[in-house]
Amino acid sequence: MVEDQIERRGVKDEGVLKAVRKVEREKFVPNKYLDLVYSDRPLPIGHEQTISQPYIVAYMTEQLQVEKSHKVLEIGTGSGYQAAILAELANHIFTIEIIPELAEGAEKVLMELGYENITVRTSDGYKG
Repeated sequence: MVEDQIERRGVKDEGVLKAVRKVEREKFVPNKYLDLVYSDRPLPIGHEQTISQPYIVAYMTEQLQVEKSHKVLEIGTGSGYQAAILAELANHIFTIEIIPELAEGAEKVLMELGYENITVRTSDGYKG
């Protein structure tokens, strides 16, 4: 996936590529979509939301130029996949999700994977 879908489209940041290789996308996708988990497309995660396609996640992350000393605020946790990618690069991730079920699911997966540098909150990001 990384070589075919991400590197070939121009993502070059080694930290981002390493993070995408390390974070198992299948942990963030409902079981019924596991056969599509590494396809270059968004996938449904419930509540009319999707996990972004791998290339978009890598591209957006590269554009941020995240460094180990950074603290990152993510609005819209969704599945937690983007937060996990960012957590591989930054000091701490603060992520907020308006849909309680998504926030709870993401937090559970992130905790199971051992991410101690991510704080998940359920709230409306529009309210600050």
